[in-house]
Amino acid sequence: MNKPLILVVEDDKPIRNLITATLKMHEYKFITAENGAGAVLEASSHNPDIMLLDLGLPDMDGVDVIKRIRSWSAMPIIVISARSEDRDKIAALDSGADDYLTKPFSVGELLARIRVAQRRLSAVQADRSAAGSLFVNGDLRIDLAAGLVFLGEEQIHLTPIEYKLICLLAANVGKVLTHTYITQKIWGSSWENDIASLRVFMATLRRKLESDPEAKRCIQTHIGVGYRMIRIDPPEREEKDR
Repeated sequence: MNKPLILVVEDDKPIRNLITATLKMHEYKFITAENGAGAVLEASSHNPDIMLLDLGLPDMDGVDVIKRIRSWSAMPIIVISARSEDRDKIAALDSGADDYLTKPFSVGELLARIRVAQRRLSAVQADRSAAGSLFVNGDLRIDLAAGLVFLGEEQIHLTPIEYKLICLLAANVGKVLTHTYITQKIWGSSWENDIASLRVFMATLRRKLESDPEAKRCIQTHIGVGYRMIRIDPPEREEKDR
């Protein structure tokens, strides 16, 4: 099983060092943040697989961080907090946290919770693999094995960058991908020039989808944030013709 990238959000340095030392010892990849704003920035920039989140952050409540992250990401979030009251646990879980670990905690229990999150990730990836190499969204079809894109039966000719963009959006259908995340995936950086280039490539991609208004509509712009491919229901005309 591939090791996930874990975002550790903890303002208490001794606890943060304990967690990161444990992750390093068990060969997990990790990045860190010391406050809520940093957590949102690191999450949008690096798209980690799992988040370990303290609720008592200096700039905002951890529950607010969960709500922000959940507006565009479904990654497992494990809360690690000194708050032990049921109402705190319920608030975090209702906001979108996947698990809740109360301080003080044992290293063994932390690793066990991470393994549970890993199994969830593996199950999601297995479901995607089972769907095969053909992505279908309304009239839009992407043959990932052949590297071809179709609208209905018509092949759409895309540049390599346009193809990478549409595949990235399709792989994250339903999620808002930030400008920073997309440019890092496509160009390996997130300079302002890359974000300007991204807007140009997205505009040309959408023009190529104009022959099918539904396909064009499936790419949604979130002004100042990024882009999302929305799920389009399968065409119903075949059912009506039967």
